[in-house]
Amino acid sequence: MKRTAQIPLLILTGLGLLHTALFTDLYLRYVKEGLRPLLIISGALLLLLGLAHAAFDHDTGEQEDHGHGHDHSTAPRIAWLLFLPALSLLLYAPPALGAYTAAHAGRETVKQQKGFAALPATSPLPMTLTDFTTRVQQDKQRAIKGRTVEMTGFVTPGHGGWDLTRIIFTCCAADAQTVKIRMYGTPAPPANTWLAVTGTWHTQGALGTKSAAAALDVHGTRPIAQPVNAFTDDLPLTPSR
Repeated sequence: MKRTAQIPLLILTGLGLLHTALFTDLYLRYVKEGLRPLLIISGALLLLLGLAHAAFDHDTGEQEDHGHGHDHSTAPRIAWLLFLPALSLLLYAPPALGAYTAAHAGRETVKQQKGFAALPATSPLPMTLTDFTTRVQQDKQRAIKGRTVEMTGFVTPGHGGWDLTRIIFTCCAADAQTVKIRMYGTPAPPANTWLAVTGTWHTQGALGTKSAAAALDVHGTRPIAQPVNAFTDDLPLTPSR
């Protein structure tokens, strides 16, 4: 790749980052929301660097024409492949992580929690998948027993059943971890379907201990739209009806 081709690559990558971070929500497929300012700064710097190199080469080119100079600097031909991800930022966004990734990614470690606040009387009780798992396996008061809860996530089939799943970014897609709740009492919907699920804890193991299964007896499901910021473990936005 000649230097004259490296310049449009810088400009194209800069424009792609700016387009993705400023005018769309697609960047949330790859990094956490808090990294948006860094993407914007990176895109602006790459764009400015490309334009500066273009201006410099224009001036040097005129001098070389007068002095009959030539630029023989090249890079490996494989460097041309760098144009593909740069173009994808502008023309085609790779799909978000989903059930395939969840089936192969590591599970999020449930942190130890010393105390638990009283649960509100709301029914169904909105909960995150992480909070449900923590309550089931650590709450010695067993406040979750008999409570109807509601959680949202996407479907990950496997091992003869299915899980309600969330993929969580610590920083970006490279460090993604999953939290899963096993679903009982209903056939597996299609993979990657986003659902709001209501149900009660599936009795397996001793509630309030590590032996308790992070599992739900499903009472009802309803399809929901994939959240814009899907790679978090958020509460359901609306209660079931």
